[in-house]
Amino acid sequence: MSIFRIALSGDFKNSDGSAAFPMFDLNALEDDPNFEMHYVDAENGRLDGATLAGFDALILLGVRFDVDSIPQDGRLSIVARFGVGFDNVDVDACSKAGIGVAITPDGVRRPVAVSILTLILALAGKLFDKDRLARQGPEGFAKRADYMGTGLVGRTLGSIGLGNIGVEMFALCAPLGMKLIAHDPWADPDLAHSHGIELVSLEQVFAQSDFLCLNTPLTPETIHLVNGERLALMKKSAYLINTSRGQVVDQPALVEALETGVIAGAALDVFDPEPPLADDPILQLDNVIVTPHALCWTDQCFAGIGASCVDQVLMVRNGETPPHLVNRQVAENATFKQRLADYKSASG
Repeated sequence: MSIFRIALSGDFKNSDGSAAFPMFDLNALEDDPNFEMHYVDAENGRLDGATLAGFDALILLGVRFDVDSIPQDGRLSIVARFGVGFDNVDVDACSKAGIGVAITPDGVRRPVAVSILTLILALAGKLFDKDRLARQGPEGFAKRADYMGTGLVGRTLGSIGLGNIGVEMFALCAPLGMKLIAHDPWADPDLAHSHGIELVSLEQVFAQSDFLCLNTPLTPETIHLVNGERLALMKKSAYLINTSRGQVVDQPALVEALETGVIAGAALDVFDPEPPLADDPILQLDNVIVTPHALCWTDQCFAGIGASCVDQVLMVRNGETPPHLVNRQVAENATFKQRLADYKSASG
């Protein structure tokens, strides 16, 4: 059996050479003599094709992989993205080169859904307002009646997007007694019905939601999907929650809506730009909860993401098509199919 060579982007290591995420278990690859692993550093935030020559697979964290990252030797078969976002990968260029781009929904489904639930509860209970009051002592306690929370029974929880994370979010929130609605042009009506979710138009999900969550990938169609016009459709008592990608929201429009009372508040784990500068207006508002694109980061989350990456790399090595390809059409690409056939033959 020939050696299967795997590159990992250099940002998986700290500056001292230690593992950035020790819970990312690579033992299945390290202990097998049929695999060889190397860390490849980026230049100016992107990987260069010359440094990836001779590798069969790449496990990619946060640096960019673009058309110039594709090695010219035609050996690279899969880019396994550590997470579900793939906006740092030129998917079209990979497809043309017969390279599969895989993501890890199994690893993030529950952790991100838990993060959304955390933000819903924090907004509804005015958690951070009350934290500040408590720290003021008697003076703060005297003002607590001015910060009445929002009960959730009978309120409407909306989602833009009904993929893995959206469905998991609704499943976690079902016991709260909320009405569940979603907008997703590609949603399975039977799946939605089985979870008690009503599918509605884009305008309806903005207008009806008391808590509107963004569970959509960043694509050309979703950039600034949330803009001033659509925010104006929302209830003045409503909250916006974004754990997807910052560019899905027109951030200056959101700032204006929050400053002028168009909506009651927001919770953001993602920003545009990201990271925001310390003096960004969004960070100065009291009716926003902000976290640094890391709310779902737990030991279990990263262990699950890592396991999914490894599983999909192993599938390619065995000549099998990974289940979570972003570019599913690559499975019919002649170059990709030939690589899988060669791996299957080599693995016996």
